[in-house]
Amino acid sequence: MIQDYFIAALKGMGMGAANVIPGVSGGTIALITGIFQRLIDALKSFDLQAFKLFFTGRWRAFARHTDFFFLLAVFLGAAASILSLARLFRFLFDHYPVFIWSYFFGLILASVFFVGKTIGRRTPAVAGVFLLGTAVATAVSLLSPAAQNDSFWYLAVCGVVAICSMILPGISGSFVLILMGNYELIVIDAINALDLRILLPVALGAAVGLVAFSHFLSWIFRKFRAETIAALTGFILGSLLTLWPWKTAVWRLDAGGAPVVRDGKKLVEGYSYFLPPLDEAFWWALAVMAAGVLTIWATEKLAVRDDTP
Repeated sequence: MIQDYFIAALKGMGMGAANVIPGVSGGTIALITGIFQRLIDALKSFDLQAFKLFFTGRWRAFARHTDFFFLLAVFLGAAASILSLARLFRFLFDHYPVFIWSYFFGLILASVFFVGKTIGRRTPAVAGVFLLGTAVATAVSLLSPAAQNDSFWYLAVCGVVAICSMILPGISGSFVLILMGNYELIVIDAINALDLRILLPVALGAAVGLVAFSHFLSWIFRKFRAETIAALTGFILGSLLTLWPWKTAVWRLDAGGAPVVRDGKKLVEGYSYFLPPLDEAFWWALAVMAAGVLTIWATEKLAVRDDTP
């Protein structure tokens, strides 16, 4: 029994690592390692009966009903992985920003293909939803660059949206945080500094999202699977500009035209994009981008394993 939970924790570490990297879904790793169905079933078990068992002190029955120790092992493994990788990514963003963004760009570029091919049926409605998702995401990238927002309620919404994305195969929660402008703030800065002012509202939103939306996500994927994946694929495609490696930061300015500084750091309002020179650094970045594509390819090849509880 202890060995089973240890293995679950290792699989949780894989999910945590995936959730830190934009483009790789924790849900996909759960699918690859054969725990996806059990994970969804455990999350859906937090119903009225579970709360009744908990508040009446029937702890063993509560643990059996919710598969609590399995969930605990998975989430502890994921947390350990996230904490360790966040430090590595902080170093890479500080010293090799073009290379880390190139890797992420390759991940997302490959995800467009591999997620899109799972759509299944091709109908005019599915095609329309795909084009709409692409157009909306492109407009957001061009007209409203993502900016950091550390307000309590926005952080809570980030937690809700990201956790829902993280449990779906093919949908990257970290990528969603990039689009919302808070990837570096939450995954890199707050986790490394254990900044509870940032992490607590995100955790609150994540907890609410897990309980409130697990049933909904299961239902919408079952009823409107093709349309849902088509919209998400279009959204990912249209948002590639956000991850373009060659860009310079546009700082948020105060009324006097000076950069706004918070906690010793200038706040990023958006990015100015440019085409790189064809120098040695460009070819290295292209190689790193190819590595990102190969990462998704290898992940998808492993995903042929049947997901059995």
